[in-house]
Amino acid sequence: MWISVTLQAEAHKAEALSEALMDHGALSISIEDADAGTALERPQFGEPGHHPVGLWDHSRVIALFEADTDLASALARAAADAGFDAVPSFTLEEVAEQNWVQLTQSQFEPIHITDRMWIVPSWHVAPDPDAINIELDPGMAFGTGSHPTTRLCLKWLCEVVSPEATVLDYGCGSGILAIAAARLGAGAVLGIDIDEKALESARFNAERNRVVLAVQHSATPLEGTFDIVVANILTNPLCVLAPLLAARVAPGGRLALSGVLETQTDQVIKAYAPFIALRVGGLHEGWARLEGERPDMPSPA
Repeated sequence: MWISVTLQAEAHKAEALSEALMDHGALSISIEDADAGTALERPQFGEPGHHPVGLWDHSRVIALFEADTDLASALARAAADAGFDAVPSFTLEEVAEQNWVQLTQSQFEPIHITDRMWIVPSWHVAPDPDAINIELDPGMAFGTGSHPTTRLCLKWLCEVVSPEATVLDYGCGSGILAIAAARLGAGAVLGIDIDEKALESARFNAERNRVVLAVQHSATPLEGTFDIVVANILTNPLCVLAPLLAARVAPGGRLALSGVLETQTDQVIKAYAPFIALRVGGLHEGWARLEGERPDMPSPA
């Protein structure tokens, strides 16, 4: 049995508190955005040409302790070392000993996307052998098909990918969208991400699913245009990236964006209005998919 302690901390003290908790007996530490899932959610990374942001304004520090730890003493000493006048507000949760691998596997069942596509973990038999079955296990990179935004993008790809289409997946994470596009018959597929771990995961998953996928770090200049561009990130970086992503859509090509809360759709539509007219193409559990097309080149006079 372990005890999980969740403490609230402002950004400028979250890292110091994490280090102090480790010094006073914590087995592991994680820092999360206390505003995640709300309109105040903020990505903790930078984009090309922009300085990385710091930790979230409202952070949540989660520490795991042995059950017999003197928590009152450990928290008091850690708070003092981190510069707090008193222990921040916190909650406790008992964590039972269990087989974590087995637990994770039991929580990740095959995911039905459409009649054409399933996401199937490696330890499961495909429910429909005749469908496109993408083999993908939970990993360090975001994207297993379980999140509403990923599902929205996968359903869109099932509708729009045509044979030999060129596809850009910006913010590819685990590579799930890029892999899906390749399995649907796309030609050249490129995945872009800011995280080297994500690119490594995308390469591994592409090989596992026997598809050809090029990957590239977002710091590398991006050239050319694509028939299909998809980006499942978050509202703020999507708005910042509007000129870049819109410019990568070929004449007559399609663009889809997700990672956008339903309440944030107008903000993103406005950011892309000078380049491509977007509309709400799908909604799921409070999240939206925005989509649009770049007009064909005008005919010569």
